[in-house]
Amino acid sequence: MTSFDTSPQLNVWRALLALAVVFVMLATTGWTALRHQRGTTALQASVSAWERGRIDGRALPDPHAAPARLARFFASLTERQRLSLAHRYPLAVGNMNGAPVELRYRANRVALREARTVERQRTHDSRLSPAGQQEADRRMRRYESLLRPGRHILAFDPEGPGRVAEVFGKLDRADRVSVVVPGADTELLTFQRTRRKYAAPVGMAEALYRAERAASPATGTAVIAWADYTAPSGLGMDAATATRAADGAIRLNGLLRALPGNAPVSLFCHSYGSVVCGLAAHGLPGRVTDIAVAGSPGMRVEKASQLRTSARVWAMRDADDWIQDVPYLEVGGLGHGADPVSAAFGARLLSARGAKGHSGYFVPGTESLRNFAEIGVGAYHSLDCADEDDTCRAGLSAAATA
Repeated sequence: MTSFDTSPQLNVWRALLALAVVFVMLATTGWTALRHQRGTTALQASVSAWERGRIDGRALPDPHAAPARLARFFASLTERQRLSLAHRYPLAVGNMNGAPVELRYRANRVALREARTVERQRTHDSRLSPAGQQEADRRMRRYESLLRPGRHILAFDPEGPGRVAEVFGKLDRADRVSVVVPGADTELLTFQRTRRKYAAPVGMAEALYRAERAASPATGTAVIAWADYTAPSGLGMDAATATRAADGAIRLNGLLRALPGNAPVSLFCHSYGSVVCGLAAHGLPGRVTDIAVAGSPGMRVEKASQLRTSARVWAMRDADDWIQDVPYLEVGGLGHGADPVSAAFGARLLSARGAKGHSGYFVPGTESLRNFAEIGVGAYHSLDCADEDDTCRAGLSAAATA
């Protein structure tokens, strides 16, 4: 839900919720349970090869082992051995929670070069339609962009619409870490945009990173543009249910538990991304201190206390964001629960002054972005609340506002 701003879509939401009972009945009969059989993906093939692999006579560990165990394994290797693994199993290493971040960057550059070669060949494949060749060209150009010097790709999977995550700043040396969790219509081709730059994950994260550095130049910050889950496409059934968010929550917690160091972490969750964060909340590691949602359709609970997290929960919504008109309820699995900016929900309400529409929360110069940056660097005393009484800062200890 990062690009819709017209009222007809609201009628879709209402229709979907009104048809909840019918949908559930059809699902139980199997009418909607179509399954598409796929072959082995490039990532699966890389992981399978890793599982059979060895390094200088040593068996490689389970790629799905706990991040701490994998970190110990990589620490036991020489630099030559680590680089060898990154080149032999680039997708496996590039997406492996527990692998050193710099090695993941290196592995994903190898994987991106290989994916670019595949798409370049597809642009001239006569078996593809002109539209298919054009799609291949777009993907090839996206890979070329991600390969530009200075970009740090923390995760990459070319399968289907694609998944990717990028880091801004020094992740392994950061004093504070921020993670941007975007909403629907997020995939490889929409990971960054030229027009409406700040409606895409890269623009969001870049803007937040710059705003955090301006807010506290002495604080070493890192920001992750995290599009490493399969988001819904459009405002259809996937966006009205939590299926994609449930998988995303697992992946998000996997990332958070593998982050290097022990710096505090803040989550910034936009639109459907707030559904992901809501489902992830109860399993978040203790280093996650804040969850801030903007333009949220709900977090799958009725009250913030039901998220079962020690993190502070913040919420904001611009006055002209169309999301305010969706039905804030959950019926038969459709809908995402209570409105996070309602008084009954219990979140700390932030000002979003200056944001325009559903996708304007990360635009430079807005109060919404400045508030995000202050949370990101831990400067809670500088936040602008949604009300004039500054109630969003109530109860924060002196340590929390330092």
